[in-house]
Amino acid sequence: MPKSTKEKNFSLNGLPKRTVKPRNNGLTMVMDKGLSTYEVNSFLEIAGPYTDIVKLGFGTAYVSPNLKDKIALYKAHNIPCYFGGTLFEAFIARNQFNDYIAALEKYEMEFVEVSDGSLEIPHKQKLKYVEALAKKGYKVLSEVGSKDAEKIFPPYQWIELMNAELNAGAWKVIAEAREAGNVGIYRGSGEVREGLVQEILTKIKKDQIIWEAPQKAQQTWFIKLIGSNVNLGNIAPNEIIAVETLRLGLRSDTFHHFLK
Repeated sequence: MPKSTKEKNFSLNGLPKRTVKPRNNGLTMVMDKGLSTYEVNSFLEIAGPYTDIVKLGFGTAYVSPNLKDKIALYKAHNIPCYFGGTLFEAFIARNQFNDYIAALEKYEMEFVEVSDGSLEIPHKQKLKYVEALAKKGYKVLSEVGSKDAEKIFPPYQWIELMNAELNAGAWKVIAEAREAGNVGIYRGSGEVREGLVQEILTKIKKDQIIWEAPQKAQQTWFIKLIGSNVNLGNIAPNEIIAVETLRLGLRSDTFHHFLK
């Protein structure tokens, strides 16, 4: 089993105080795009204490031959995982919502993502999916934003959509960015749409949002804006330790920020 995050290698004063697992904020969500069970074991050995939840990215769960074993490994380390939103949309596009629920039950999933980033789903219908899954006891992660770079939502629309999905029973809302971090809350260059984020935060509580932030500059920006315990998602497995050092001011990008 991985060492506890309480077991540090050195003594340093004045570091930011991190929340403790299982936590409601300060979450790090990892994007698993097809790790083998061998790779999962290696990943958990070093990064398990800093990983809160794992997304089996897009539709990888459908083609992964080691799915049951992989899920069992994560569960053995008290790390829940869930199917990517694109897989949900693939079921919905084929009118197979009940089959999707059957898949959740088969693999004993506790979390579920509801998204409409690739498939246009009327928002009222999306809310019904969120509500139905929440009533069944799932922790729903409802993703807001499109994977289409041409679809730019104004801030008020992001706020309306997020509020509605939280009210429908979502545990958290995810701000869309894709695994590349170049759509949704980001420009095509990967630059944060700062005004959009600032406006969202005037109406939506920071702990209710997971910001997809696969790039170091994006992670740094959100940590400086919201703090060490911001919820970050779509983090690559080999970047978990690096992200934790950003959260603690142990990397040059946030070093001086946390020496205040």
